[in-house]
Amino acid sequence: MEKTTVSFPNLNLTFNMDRVAFSVFGFDIYWYALIITFGIIMAYIFITLEGKRQKIDTEIFSDIILIGLPCAIIGARLYYVIYKWEYYSKNLLDIFNLRNGGLAVYGGVIAGVLAAYIYLKKKKQPILKIFDICSIGLLIGQCIGRWGNFVNVEAYGYETNSFFKMEIFSDVYDKIVCVHPTFLYESMWNLAGIILLAVLIRRKKYDGQIFFSYIFWYGLGRFFIEGLRTDSLYIGSLRVSRVVALVSVIIGVAVNIILYKRNKKLEKI
Repeated sequence: MEKTTVSFPNLNLTFNMDRVAFSVFGFDIYWYALIITFGIIMAYIFITLEGKRQKIDTEIFSDIILIGLPCAIIGARLYYVIYKWEYYSKNLLDIFNLRNGGLAVYGGVIAGVLAAYIYLKKKKQPILKIFDICSIGLLIGQCIGRWGNFVNVEAYGYETNSFFKMEIFSDVYDKIVCVHPTFLYESMWNLAGIILLAVLIRRKKYDGQIFFSYIFWYGLGRFFIEGLRTDSLYIGSLRVSRVVALVSVIIGVAVNIILYKRNKKLEKI
C-alpha cells in the first residue's frame, strides 16, 4: 500500500492518505482514477442539464464524452511523453503504463477539443454553441481532477512559508518540507471560473464567448500557478505550460474581440 501523510500546519489539518482506494481480485484501484471519474461524471451532468436548457439533443453530449475522452487521454499522454522523450525513448513499454502517472492537462484538452470539433462538424451541429457548454464541463473536470494530485502528493510547488503551506515528504527535495499546494490553487481558480462562466452563459451575447473566455481564464491562472511548480515540462529553459498558457490568454482575448465586433456588425444589419 502506498501511504503518505500531508498536513496544513496553519490550518491544523493532517491527512493520512493511501493512494489505493481498494482492491478487486488483487488489482489495485487508485483514488486518482476514482477522482478523475467523479470529475467526468459531474461534468457530464452539468453539460447535459445545460444542453436541455438550451434545447440541444443530449445524445450529442454523450457522443462527445465517448469520442473525446479516449482522445483526451491519448493526447494527455502523448503531450507528456514527447517532453520526456529522453526517458521514454529508452523505456518504450513505460509509455503505456499510465498507473505511474504522466498525463498533461493541455495535451488532453487540445486532443479532446479537436475530436469534438471533427465530430460536431460532421454532424453539422452548432460548434461554438456546444463548445460554450462543454467548456464549463471541462473546468468542472479540471477542478475536481486536481484533487487526484493531492492524493498522489504531486504537482506541488516550491518551498514556502505562506499561510496555505502544505507539509509533505518531497521526492524533489528528498526531505520533509512545506511547499505551495499548487493543486489547491488551481482547483480554486477553476472553481471561480466555473461560477463566473455559469453566470455568463445565461447572459452571453454571441456563440463562442464562453469557450474563449474559458481559454483565457484557464490560461491566465495556469500561467502564474505553473511558475510555482517543481514538476514542469520544459523546452530548453522555458516551461512548456507557461508558454501554452500565455498563448491561450492571447487567443482567448483576441478571438473574443473578433467575435464581439462581428456580433455588433450583425446587430446593425
